[in-house]
Amino acid sequence: MVETTRAKEPFHFCTRMNLPSLTGLKASNLEELLSLIREVSGACIYHHTHRFLQQHQFLSPEPPNDFAYWVREVLGEDELAERLASIDVMQFASIRELRDKIADTIESFINDEPTAKKKFARKGEEMILIKSVSFVAWTKYYANDLAEFVDVIKKITIDSIYFHVFESRIRLGKLTNDFSYWLEFSLGEKEIAKKIAAFDPYTLTLEDLRQKIVSIIEKRIKG
Repeated sequence: MVETTRAKEPFHFCTRMNLPSLTGLKASNLEELLSLIREVSGACIYHHTHRFLQQHQFLSPEPPNDFAYWVREVLGEDELAERLASIDVMQFASIRELRDKIADTIESFINDEPTAKKKFARKGEEMILIKSVSFVAWTKYYANDLAEFVDVIKKITIDSIYFHVFESRIRLGKLTNDFSYWLEFSLGEKEIAKKIAAFDPYTLTLEDLRQKIVSIIEKRIKG
C-alpha cells in the first residue's frame, strides 16, 4: 500500500437541495425564446440545461436540454433541436458562456431560416421558464488524506457528488470540479486529479461517477 500525504487543508463535503421556481416568463416562438435566454438569470439557464441530471440520475447519457426538447417537440424544428442538443456543456466554464452559445445557436438558425420565427406554439405548449434555486449546506464529513476521502465518497449522497462535480464548477465559474482541485492543490495528487477532471460526467450516472472516482483513488492507494 502506498503511503499518502496529509492534505494542506481538509476537504469539507457539502450537499445541496434544489427548488425549481417559476419566473413568470414564457416563449411562444423562437424570437421570444431568444430574447428571454439573453435576459433571464443564470439560475434559469442552469435549470433548463441540468434539470434532467438533477431529476433522473439513472439515465445515461442524459436526455437533451429543455430548449432542444421544446424546439423539436413543440415547434417541429428538428435541425435546430439537434444543434442545441449537441452543445457540449463540458466546454463551458460558466453559465454566461453556455448562455451565449445557446443564444448564438438560435440566432444563427433564425438568420438561416427566417420563416422559422413564424412558427408559434399552441396555447398551453409555450416554453415556460423556470429557475433553479439551490440551498447548499455543510455535511459532517471531512477528509484529510486519500484514504479518508475515498471512504467518504463511498457513503455521501449523490446530491453531494452532484454539487462538487457539476454545480460548483459551472454555477460558480470554477475551472475544474472541487474534487480535482483539492486533490491537486491540497494533496499534490496531480495525476489522479487530472484523471477525474477528464471524465465527462454528463455521460455518466452519478452512481457510475462515484464508482469511477473510488476506483481511481483505491488503485492509487494500493499502488
